[in-house]
Amino acid sequence: MKITDFARLYISLLVLTPAFVQAQPAMEHVEPGFWWVGMKSDKLQVMLHGKQIATYTPRIDYPGVQIKGIHKLSNPNYLFLDLQIAPATRSGKFDIRMQQGNQQFTIPYELKAREKGAAERRGFGPSDVILNLMPDRFANGDAGNDRLPGFVDKLDRNDASAGRHGGDLKGIRDHLGYIAGMGYTMLWPTPVVENNQLAYSYHGYAATDYYKIDARLGNNEEYRQLVADAKKQGIGVIQDIVLNHIGDGHWWMKDLPSKDWLSYNSEFVPTYHARTTASDPYASAIDKKNFTQGWFEVHMPDMNQNNPLVANYQIQNTIWWIEYAGLAGIRADTYGYSDPGFLTEWSRRIMHEYPHLTLVGEEWSDNPNLVAHWLRGHKNANGYVSHMPSMMDFPLHDTLRKALVAPENLHSGFATLYEALINDQLYPQPSSMVLFEGNHDVSRLYSALDEDLDLFKMAITYVATMPRTPQFYYGTEILMTSTKHRDDGAFRKDFPGGWAGDAVNAFTGEGLTARQLEAQAFIKKLLNWRKTQSAIHGGKLMHFAPQNGIYVYFRYNQKRKIMVVMNKNMTETELTTVRFAEILPANAKAKDVLSGQDFELAQKIKVAARGVMLLEID
Repeated sequence: MKITDFARLYISLLVLTPAFVQAQPAMEHVEPGFWWVGMKSDKLQVMLHGKQIATYTPRIDYPGVQIKGIHKLSNPNYLFLDLQIAPATRSGKFDIRMQQGNQQFTIPYELKAREKGAAERRGFGPSDVILNLMPDRFANGDAGNDRLPGFVDKLDRNDASAGRHGGDLKGIRDHLGYIAGMGYTMLWPTPVVENNQLAYSYHGYAATDYYKIDARLGNNEEYRQLVADAKKQGIGVIQDIVLNHIGDGHWWMKDLPSKDWLSYNSEFVPTYHARTTASDPYASAIDKKNFTQGWFEVHMPDMNQNNPLVANYQIQNTIWWIEYAGLAGIRADTYGYSDPGFLTEWSRRIMHEYPHLTLVGEEWSDNPNLVAHWLRGHKNANGYVSHMPSMMDFPLHDTLRKALVAPENLHSGFATLYEALINDQLYPQPSSMVLFEGNHDVSRLYSALDEDLDLFKMAITYVATMPRTPQFYYGTEILMTSTKHRDDGAFRKDFPGGWAGDAVNAFTGEGLTARQLEAQAFIKKLLNWRKTQSAIHGGKLMHFAPQNGIYVYFRYNQKRKIMVVMNKNMTETELTTVRFAEILPANAKAKDVLSGQDFELAQKIKVAARGVMLLEID
């Protein structure tokens, strides 16, 4: 072809090709990437991120969808669109047309149909038992995702504190039968969204992409499949999210939407963790600001939820995951560290969309007044209103651990556990609280109780029979140990049997000690029994002041009465039952769920040394 032929071809292309295809910014992010019709709220805000995208004017031609507002920020690479979706809008695909003079391009978008019953999905409550696990440390089902390009933090099972160990979503899916068989009905994995950090990426609490599952765990579709498979086993999935902060490896950090996207104008100012400022009538304004706006640490930038675009982005993201994955609930990490006004709106909007869903927040304090402050229905002196149905019961968790190892007297041991329940009057609905024996941030229960199996059984029974939603930590059932002082690596050891070549396999029992097998069988029997016990799920509680090292309480309703007896004495102790006449029927008989032994409760019973009894009363 001659040079003149090239010229003629080039000129013809200029004539025939519309100008709008000559320039098109590369769209880097469209979030959320899709949405649904039929939501209770008719509003949707879409974030567009691409080179100079704010210099374009958007247009949508789709029945029922209108652009009601456009937000430009100091960074021209961002544009936020306020869409209104009419109630009768049908699901389907359409284009967001972006135009700048004679240049234009399109961004494909989709409104999906909701699954049947999505808005009425059931959350979790006292009829459930939650298992908390850390995906990276539970089971490695797919060795192919252990080492991936683009991720700096590499696999290192020899590094217990900070290294990634290779556990993943497939590892969880492979062992759903074990989880269900143990008696768990809810699964709470620590965060699974992308954490592409230089180090300490395994724990999941430093998100680098809110809409993407970490590739070393799997992908978005695998997460959906995990939830679907869990449902088939009778297990709901609770997603762990972090509202307060992100990781400094988040893609935003390379191109911040605006300087006020992060707290303190995106400059590192550490929080001093003054959590009482949320409700302290004497707190200074500067301390209040620092608690909610200070950065959790230098690698965890604080989200500025006073910026309405930030707040709305996070609210929509939570709703998106609930709808997309089919979740049964949300666990919100570092809950009180976020802006209080934002938390009110976040909880309100989610509960508006899903009135039967359950949200549970983490307020890591042994002060019940602090925890109660965040609960729906709690009357706060400062007028603060929350829509949060549940919180983690750190106060009772802390008391339980201390009471069991303390000496028995009028002011110690069971007495403190007995007295702690007076705090239930602070909670609008105590049974909605999540009581846990352990989690990824605290020492292992067995170690905290000085490796005393009898005390361990008392703790497990207490958590399972209180008017609460009980939560257990992976490995508790096989007496996994740790240091007593803070040591994340010790708290988060690999679950034996989750990796090829493990000498011990807790899933099958191979290699476990006799004591470990006993503990595992104990929890399995207790939790599976619990599934059918209406008095435990929704019954009342009556307890009697501890005497002579024995604590007795009853769970009961019109159909059933359960009597729990715990004896910390080193010798067999006789218990006079006439004291319980107000609730115990005359000439009552009972069977101990744990031992299978029958008892006559008319006058006295003998309680084994360091024994716990779970009596079903005829």
